[in-house]
Amino acid sequence: MSYLELLRLAAPETGIVLTALVVLTVDLTSMRGLGLRMRFLVGGLLTLAGCAAAVAWMLVLPVQAPALAGMFVVNPLTQIVKVCLLGLVMAAVLVSLEAGFTRHPAEFLALLLFSSVGMMVLVSAADLLLIFVALELVSLPLYVLAGFDKESRRAAEAALKYFLFGATAAAFLLFGMSLVYGVTGATGLTAIGGVLGGQGVEPLLMVAVGMLTVGFGFKLAVVPFHLWVPDTYQGAPPASAAFIASGSKLACFFIFAKIMLLAFGAERLTGSADARALGGGWVSLLALLAALSMVLGNLAALVQSSVKRLLGCSAVAHAGYLLLGVLAHDESALAAVVYYATTYGLATIGAFGVVDLVEKQAGNDRRQGWVGFSRRAPLAALAMMIFLFSLAGIPPLAGFFGKFYLFAAALKTGGGSGELLWLVVLAVLMSVVSFYYYLKVLKWIYLAPPVDDSAPVASGQPSRMAQCVLLVIALAVIALGCFPNLLVGPLHAAR
Repeated sequence: MSYLELLRLAAPETGIVLTALVVLTVDLTSMRGLGLRMRFLVGGLLTLAGCAAAVAWMLVLPVQAPALAGMFVVNPLTQIVKVCLLGLVMAAVLVSLEAGFTRHPAEFLALLLFSSVGMMVLVSAADLLLIFVALELVSLPLYVLAGFDKESRRAAEAALKYFLFGATAAAFLLFGMSLVYGVTGATGLTAIGGVLGGQGVEPLLMVAVGMLTVGFGFKLAVVPFHLWVPDTYQGAPPASAAFIASGSKLACFFIFAKIMLLAFGAERLTGSADARALGGGWVSLLALLAALSMVLGNLAALVQSSVKRLLGCSAVAHAGYLLLGVLAHDESALAAVVYYATTYGLATIGAFGVVDLVEKQAGNDRRQGWVGFSRRAPLAALAMMIFLFSLAGIPPLAGFFGKFYLFAAALKTGGGSGELLWLVVLAVLMSVVSFYYYLKVLKWIYLAPPVDDSAPVASGQPSRMAQCVLLVIALAVIALGCFPNLLVGPLHAAR
């Protein structure tokens, strides 16, 4: 394959890298004398234009390379996932346009784009080495974005915790991958599955699987590897937290599901009794992590007074729901995982955008800051209601259909034998529990009086542009709920 053909396959990623360089260059050469808001607006518009161009390239001029040297796969499914990723990136950029947490908007947007490139490479990766490199390309900019507000001690603490947990998880992940290579002699996902399906499983491979679980457990924010999530979501700037909670989750769950399907899937490992035991053990371990994540995430969210920490604990619970799609370990379940992660990401970005407005007015995201918000910013309050109802799974919003597709995929596991029925029932019960803490926030917005007469109450009104952006994201959540086939149909057709 020539370099020209290679560049054509990687054109979307190349375009995003060039966009980041253009944003940095324009800001450095011609906008240093302008106001911060104008610099953020111009940089944001350039970022949106670059992302839109990459999306248009993938939709209008699709290319396909099923296995480029066994490492990089470009097919209709990966293209659709990349389009969803860039959609989340554009939503995150929109909610950050009026952010005032940094004097370096171009650097913030460039780091966001560089991390997006890592996510796009991760989606197409089909080899353990490329997966690890892509994960690090995703993670390193996110560590910086988490602490981008240099005047906030909470942001510095969030970035440090995120980095320390991430570095430890990367070590486990790399060691586990090296053990897999040592046992199988392969790094390609399909090649690993073929080797494991035709030979006995060595005890060392069990250790490797455990280490991979630890490494990916951090990236996916599942219990017991979730301790960084509430602190990072609370301390990071809302725009950074929104991106961490959305795009990275979609990319990581997609590649994790691919690993389950191609390398360690229980249905694929049929060559020996040991191989089947490995596949079954992997499924049992993930089922336990899913159950713990749903229970502990929802119960921890019940007692939170900070909305950002509440969203962080909720993210742990949603990771448990997404594991249901991974446990289904078939190609049809990938569509459910992508749809749920995309719609969850949209709702979460919107929710963090509303939190940012409240923090600018009240100085915090606790109960008192939300009192009277429905009168100060009725459009943003309406958007927040849509986001929270979607996260709770209220029909006909996108979150309801996301859970429906995931639960249906889990129930079909094992030919409809019902081996995951107990986990689906638990997920439904925990979804009911989540209604309480989402409704608690809406009570603060629409019904709660001030705590006392002396307590300061936020005043003023957010800009109309910020409210309109949030309303547009809310309309996207409604559209994906009322017309789920807009996304699910192409995903099923691309399998």
